[in-house]
Amino acid sequence: MERLGIVFLSTLVLVLFHVFVDASQNQKKTYIIHMDKFNMPADFDDHTQWYDSSLKSVSKSANVLYTYNSVIHGYSTQLTADEAKALEQQPGILSVHEEVIYELHTTRSPTFLGLEGHESRSFFPQTEARSEVIIGVLDTGVWPESKSFDDTGLGPVPASWKGKCQTGKNFDASSCNRKLIGARFFSQGYEAAFGAIDETIESKSPRDDEGHGTHTATTAAGSVVTGASLLGYATGTARGMASHARVAAYKVCWTGGCFSSDILAGMDQAVIDGVNVLSLSLGGTISDYHRDIVAIGAFSAASQGIFVSCSAGNGGPSSGTLSNVAPWITTVGAGTMDREFPAYIGIGNGEKLNGVSLYSGKALLSSVMPLVYAGNVSQSSNGNLCTSGSLIPEKVAGKIVVCDRGMNARAQKGLVVKDAGGIGMILANTDTYGDELVADAHLIPTAAVGQTAGNLIKQYIASNSNPTATIAFGGTKLGVQPSPVVAAFSSRGPNPITPDILKPDLIAPGVNILAGWTGKVGPTGLQEDTRNVGFNIISGTSMSCPHVSGLAALLKAAHPEWSPAAIRSALMTTSYSTYKNGKTIEDVATGMSSTPFDYGAGHVNPTAAVNPGLVYDLTVDDYINFLCALDYSPSMIKVIAKRDISCDKNKEYRVADLNYPSFSIPMETAWGEHADSSTPTVTRYTRTLTNVGNPATYKASVSSETQEVKILVEPQTLTFSRKNEKKTYTVTFTASSKPSGTTSFARLEWSDGQHVVASPIAFSWT
Repeated sequence: MERLGIVFLSTLVLVLFHVFVDASQNQKKTYIIHMDKFNMPADFDDHTQWYDSSLKSVSKSANVLYTYNSVIHGYSTQLTADEAKALEQQPGILSVHEEVIYELHTTRSPTFLGLEGHESRSFFPQTEARSEVIIGVLDTGVWPESKSFDDTGLGPVPASWKGKCQTGKNFDASSCNRKLIGARFFSQGYEAAFGAIDETIESKSPRDDEGHGTHTATTAAGSVVTGASLLGYATGTARGMASHARVAAYKVCWTGGCFSSDILAGMDQAVIDGVNVLSLSLGGTISDYHRDIVAIGAFSAASQGIFVSCSAGNGGPSSGTLSNVAPWITTVGAGTMDREFPAYIGIGNGEKLNGVSLYSGKALLSSVMPLVYAGNVSQSSNGNLCTSGSLIPEKVAGKIVVCDRGMNARAQKGLVVKDAGGIGMILANTDTYGDELVADAHLIPTAAVGQTAGNLIKQYIASNSNPTATIAFGGTKLGVQPSPVVAAFSSRGPNPITPDILKPDLIAPGVNILAGWTGKVGPTGLQEDTRNVGFNIISGTSMSCPHVSGLAALLKAAHPEWSPAAIRSALMTTSYSTYKNGKTIEDVATGMSSTPFDYGAGHVNPTAAVNPGLVYDLTVDDYINFLCALDYSPSMIKVIAKRDISCDKNKEYRVADLNYPSFSIPMETAWGEHADSSTPTVTRYTRTLTNVGNPATYKASVSSETQEVKILVEPQTLTFSRKNEKKTYTVTFTASSKPSGTTSFARLEWSDGQHVVASPIAFSWT
């Protein structure tokens, strides 16, 4: 009988497995279909007819969600797994990619960057030139009533603009003006996955119900707004990096995420509309370039002269956590500024500790209140995190609660404390976040503290039978040093796809950034937060990305002839990696010096970038050679480049030869089978510099912390007699020995006495 039971159960499991497999195979998902448009069969008069015919051959019921005409050639649709496989076998189909869901990278800048009062000075172009540049922002949409979209003083919309103001719920043609010159929304991929948009929750229009899109757009190009603040914090003048540039908003992110079919449609339309800069503060899973929708779209945009800036991701401080690492994308990490919002905690043993907060409500009724640790007053295994319903009201009522950071939203933890009867919160970092401090507009009196302070507070609670604490708030503090420091959340290298390309490219302000906000939700984004604010302070590489997007717009206005690669080079080679005292920029996660795997070329320095002296330029053919060096097949390259490319079998392609403004040298790759040899081995990298300044002679210098690799630059002097002249040099790396499991760094600088053209060098041994 027991054996019969086992046989029955085994049979049942097998049946259920096949039912599950059949259901999975019959379940429809969204796919993006890349078509070989230039090899359309002669039977068709129009490529859309061909697309429709190819689709109907595998599914009579499927409909096209989007047709893509610019950044790729193809369409998106919903298919079963079997239908997708069948379609992929058809002639003319380059690839069939399943939908990927991307996420937003959120977690005083003009003055800190040296732009306050400088944008109108002689080394930046006049207002007319600056206002001709258009920044396309792909995000959660836009709140058009924001003062940051005031178009006072702007002239007519640029004649090059081909876009429009798409109407929808709570958004009509009058929502756009001479500042916000275009707005569109893309929801078909999202709705194919989740069904029709619930318009009681979010607007099926370009309107921003979340806040993130308004914040990024106004960071990049918000108009000047005096008297801006968040609930009295960071009071002053708010302005975007390129305050005279025009904004075009493309809503591709919704409550359920940012779907790759919608993102691709937004990029496709933005290129057609005529943007000069594309800003994307989002990221998805790491994929090879021919499978990465953002990388594919960005390649086409860059090939048409559009600068593409993307956030590096918020996966730090772990290594190898970067997003958006294609070499034709400018990848931006995050650093702090010299401004913070202090909160002060006093505990019963007399210890005084510092934290941060944006709380603006009533202060605690008493200066000294009972203090408890959430882990001791909870009814769940993760009660220390103050998750919903985890706290025991009888043990929390009337007390300040210490909650550990992680899992749920920081401000949400305060509501959990409040619901349990608590009167205040101390939000303590764990080892994941170290001593990084991110301020929030909490709904109850709250101070966020770093791991060190948090551990001291918890130790005090554990050793005292009647612990007490006070929380006070210090408003806005300027001149904080050291600054910048690399944010703990900022994703780090090495590059997980191509270790030979150093990423991130650079860092920019991304912590506690004040910018425009939606009128739909309060500053915490929680449903319970009914406060209406015109500006908000939030953090993430989502915030650092639009800083660079706006700065790229300024450089594009100053140098309209520059390619996207030249603009990136100018931003990178003029970035700084040390403070004025010569010490390397710190990493808040470790309290120690950061490295190029954290900050790339360094922290952006826009006033120097406008006049870099020399640039490392790149063309589309250079990027194709790079793909050949990766051993990409002709069909893989065609997915990215949209044309037939056959790599020359008689030519040696090397990733090391890509004319990038930085150097990343994975030692195992560079020295291959000789890496274990005691015999010195040699590898050479070639770079070409283009003069964008006056005639000058530049001399090379190298500073290095490594003893294992000797660095020789030849020639050591480059003389340029005219503008746009190009000169090539070689860097020879000679490895005398091989350490194990280490990294090391160096820096190459070319200087004519006026300009310093700097490139980081990163060595890694596995």
